[in-house]
Parts: sequence; C-alpha cells; structure tokens
Amino acid sequence: MPLAPEVIPAPATVRALAGALAGVVGREHVLVERGDLLAYEYDAGFLSHAPDLVILPATAEEVAAAVRLALAAGVPVVPRGAGTGLCGGAVPARGGLVVGTSRLNRILAIDVRNRRATVQPGVINLDLSAATRPLGLYYAPDPASQKISTIGGNVATNAGGPHCLASGVTTNHILAVQVALPSGDLVWLGDPDGDAGGYDLRGVMVGSEGTLGIVTAVVVRLLLVPEAVRTLLAVYHDIAAGTAAVSAIIGAGIVPSALEMMDGLIVGAVERHFHAGYPADAGSVLLIELEGAREAVAEWGDRVAAICAAHGAVAVRSARDDAERAALWAGRKGAAGALGQLAPNYYLQDAVVPRSRLPQVMDRVAEIGRAYDLTIPNVFHAGDGNLHPAMLFDRREAGAIDRVIEAGTELLRACVELGGTVSGEHGIGMEKRDALPLVFTTADLAAMARVRACFDPRALFNPEKLFPAGTACVEVRDPRLPAAAAPWLC
Repeated sequence: MPLAPEVIPAPATVRALAGALAGVVGREHVLVERGDLLAYEYDAGFLSHAPDLVILPATAEEVAAAVRLALAAGVPVVPRGAGTGLCGGAVPARGGLVVGTSRLNRILAIDVRNRRATVQPGVINLDLSAATRPLGLYYAPDPASQKISTIGGNVATNAGGPHCLASGVTTNHILAVQVALPSGDLVWLGDPDGDAGGYDLRGVMVGSEGTLGIVTAVVVRLLLVPEAVRTLLAVYHDIAAGTAAVSAIIGAGIVPSALEMMDGLIVGAVERHFHAGYPADAGSVLLIELEGAREAVAEWGDRVAAICAAHGAVAVRSARDDAERAALWAGRKGAAGALGQLAPNYYLQDAVVPRSRLPQVMDRVAEIGRAYDLTIPNVFHAGDGNLHPAMLFDRREAGAIDRVIEAGTELLRACVELGGTVSGEHGIGMEKRDALPLVFTTADLAAMARVRACFDPRALFNPEKLFPAGTACVEVRDPRLPAAAAPWLC
C-alpha cells in the first residue's frame, strides 16, 4: 500500500546532499540508485514509500554529521534497523534520508562484574545473548524476530517477546543510550549505574520510534543465566480453557518466565513445518516456561501442571531435555513463518487486554473473522494479554488489504473496550497512529506532541509516525474532549 507523497526533497537538494554525505561515510556507503533503494521502501508490514537516498554509517560521529547535513538541507531523516517492524515505523513516509544501522553492529564492551554490555544499535538481538551466555549472562527481551531484529530497532519500538512476562520488556533492560539528536549533537541519556537524577530522558527515548533522535549506542542490563529451566506444554480441546488456565496460574502466585498460547490452526501449521512436537490435532496449546532455583522450578512445575489439568488440559508434558525444549520454542518463534502454508499473506495484529479478559477477546476475534470473512489464527503472549491475531488474506484480491485493515481496527476497538490498549510491542508507526485517540485524549496527545517538538521542532525526524494526522499542531479546541471528537488546530 504505497503512501501518497507529501513534501518531497528537490532532486538538486538530494544530489547535493548525497555528495556531502559521501564525504562523511564514503561514496560506497551512500545509495542513490533506484535498484539499491528498493529494499528500504518497506518494513515487514503493508506500507511502502521510497527514500531519496540511504547511508550506512559506521560510527556515531558519522550519524551525527549526516543528521546535521540532512536537516540543514531540510531533508527528513528516518533511522532503520533490520526492517523487521510491522507498523511502518521504518518506512520513509516523506522520502528523504534513511540512516541504516547495519554497519553499526559491534558489541563494544561486556562488563561481567556489573552485568551489563555496551553495544551498537545494529547488533542482532540473539547475537548478544550468544556472546554473553558463556559468561553466565544473557539479554532478556526476546522478540520472535530476535534472530534478525536489532537492539536499536528493539529500543525504538520498546520490543517485548515471550520471555518478558517475568523480566519486563526492552525499557526495563536499557540503562543508557547514546543518541544523535536532531540538532546533530551526540548525547548520553540515562546512567549505567542508575544513579542519575533529573528527568528520565532515557525512558522517553525508548519506544519513541526514531522521532526524537537516532540511537547510536546502548548500555543494556544483563541477567544471570538461571540455574534451572522447565518447559511444559499443556494441550486443550479449545482455546477458551487454555486462556482460563493462564489467569489461574498467575492467580496462584506463580509468574512463569513465559506463558504462550497458540490455537489449533497455528499448531497444525507449525507442526507441519517444524515438527516441533506439538499434537497436530490440538484445539490449542499453552507453552509454559519456568526459570529459577532448581528446587523452586521443580515445585512450580508440578503446581502449574496440576492447575492446567484442573482447567481442562487433556495432556500436560514436560520437555525431557534441552533439545526438546529448543524444538518447542523453535515452533513458537517460527509460528508467523509457518502461516505461509495457510495463505499468501497475513496481517499480524498487536494489541493488549487484561489477561482475565482473554476468553472474551477471543470470542470477539472469532466474531470479527466471521463479520469480515477472514480466517484468523491466534498466537499470543497469554501471560500479559498481548494478542497477535493473524488475519489471513491474498493481497491480489481487490479490496483485500482494506478489508483486513478494517478488521484490525475493529479488533483494536474491542481490546480498548475490554480495558486494553492498541499495541503491546510492535509500536505505533503509521499503521496505528490513527488508533491512538481510542486510548488518549486530545490533551494527552498534545502533551506528547510538545515533547516531540522540544527535540525536533521541524518534525523532520521520522515524520508521519506515532501521532494521528495533524497532531504536529498542538493547539486544541477543548482538551477535555476525547481526541477522537476534538479537532486539531494550527
């Protein structure tokens, strides 16, 4: 779904900027040919728009210099990691300059004593844990895309993952970030020791989706590799019983490191593709992982198995060894890829409800599927109510994309009505920016827009992201009105 062009830099401006940037990053790291730019038009979602040029810097100083040149020329700047996002966050909505971080890919330091590491933004998520596990440490946030997504992209969207139930999402593991601001200055936000006073600008930067600056280095918190891990698989005839078991486990005072659920459609596709060990005829499965001291994990595992059985599980089994555990997780983390067996395309939504409302929201997902004539398999982080319904379609069919987007919007409304919100970990980007008024008032959004204006008064950093169209104009007619009902005025 291409975007309508708005403000497009003049060709002469682009040529002059390309020449200047070549002097910063080297001519071979400035991309201007149409064929080279194609890969930077889109992320893993629907939206696309061509950049005018792309650079691949290798240092923070090169990023800062490029920012100064681009903004002096009035050219929008869009940071980009691996392009695995699903909400259009890395799509250059107004063209301009894309700053790719693929060459900023070094682990700069691992501090075992203080359990932290300093990395560049292009470091692959899983590579960080692979480097630190021999030292008895690991990085907790683990999005399903962790084999290819980058730490910088995870910071931009405040990514989560299956193992964030007990340990928290990205923001809980970021101690400090170095940022190239729209002014072209390089600054550190946060404090690796956690002792700094003043405003928490590190927290403001995490989840800001490249609208406030470009992250050029990150100090992350590392955790000790747990003494023991136990992985259980509970099998159910339907999804309702499994969702009820989720609340019962947490209600019993047990917080697993992961509580993941897949319905029968997903289970069948995963098993055909990965042979992970799921019962192919299951109505749903609940994947549960417990971590901690050996004695505690053994006790928790027995209690969880009993709770699952009491809530209708037809079978509960524990992974026998690391190989079986790895196979079960390969199936879960590869679930989105396995959907290719079911349809040419899918629209993977991301929304949240209180986990006690999971049975109701699953009913609503089924109703939406019937209303829009869509098959909707479900895979989700059940422990924290983070849903990922996958709306199957064929984008070659006339009107198919519009239909799934309408269905997705209906799902977001349903989640908000049930006490939830419109995104759990994918971010807002362009895809969900017009859904924010379902959650925030006009005054709320105006306050956020003013924060953005403090960093980037010209709105040239990743424009058209996060806020509903028009919210760059932060004067409002009546801040007491919900944003959906109150117009934005310049």
